[in-house]
Amino acid sequence: MDAIFDDLSSALRKPHSDGWAKFRIIALDAAGKFLVGVAIGLGITVGSRLIAG
Repeated sequence: MDAIFDDLSSALRKPHSDGWAKFRIIALDAAGKFLVGVAIGLGITVGSRLIAG
């Protein structure tokens, strides 16, 4: 019985390895770059229309 609790406590102390962590980081980075690109594009479009009159 003590061995079960020892295994359980050691499992809780170990960091969890997530197989999707690297994919999630890449996806969030790509989404952020896309949104920044859209924001810059909209800013340039609106700014050029305001300057042109």
